[in-house]
Amino acid sequence: MHESNPYDQQPETEFHAQNGPVEPAPAAPLGFRDRVRSSLAGRGRLLALAAVGVIGLGIAGGAAATLSDGGPSSPTTVAVADQQARADAASRADRAARSPEVVVAPTTSPTPSATPTATKAAPKAAPKAVQKPPAVKKVAPKAATTPATPKKAASGWTTPMPGAQVTSCFGMRWGVPHQGIDFAMPENTPEHAAAGGTVTAAGWAFTGYGISVVIDHGNGILTHYAHMNKTAVEVGQKVKAGDVIGYEGSTGDSTGPHLHFEVHQGMWNQIDPAPFLKAKGVAVDGC
Repeated sequence: MHESNPYDQQPETEFHAQNGPVEPAPAAPLGFRDRVRSSLAGRGRLLALAAVGVIGLGIAGGAAATLSDGGPSSPTTVAVADQQARADAASRADRAARSPEVVVAPTTSPTPSATPTATKAAPKAAPKAVQKPPAVKKVAPKAATTPATPKKAASGWTTPMPGAQVTSCFGMRWGVPHQGIDFAMPENTPEHAAAGGTVTAAGWAFTGYGISVVIDHGNGILTHYAHMNKTAVEVGQKVKAGDVIGYEGSTGDSTGPHLHFEVHQGMWNQIDPAPFLKAKGVAVDGC
């Protein structure tokens, strides 16, 4: 069975008459602070809540200004104070949510200067001994070679160029007759009379022979000395065996310095000089 509540049976006016008029209590701001603190996850969200609160404050403040005269104990003043408290709380929460910015001054430690490492100086190389130039061996100048004096045979004949090398003998050469013997020595070597007699020709006397000398020894025997550089006798001069009559050269039809020596039995009747000289006691090596 339902028991009735005595207050249910009283009219609303009577209840108010007994207890007096009831004014609505203003909402406590504690719930808002708790909600703000629980939502401090990021700065952006807090700023959004603060913006909403500021907008609400502006709307509520405008409404309160139109409804009340602004007395210190009026509901409008209480509402404004409550909104101000909420804004302060939001500002404090915003400041609390921000992590303090620590400005770290750059520490620039001076770079330690490199300590000069003591390098061990390389030992200086000992100066090389100055090498003296090799001693120049003084060679005494050779004495001028004196032409060998030809030795006379008992017959009174001698070689026209002592110590010379025979390079060509009497006979056919290159298809033509070679009418004498060739003696080779350095240029300007003295040439000697093979026997005593009289000079009958000296100089450029005959074609092909160059500078030459002809000596008449008597009895139809003549000797001819060709291709000289110069003569040392004149026509008509008397000479003895071994006298210098000229100097070796290469004039006329010649391929190099040499003495072309001929023996004539009557002029231009040349004979082989080698056996003739051997018969006179003068050896001719090579022919």
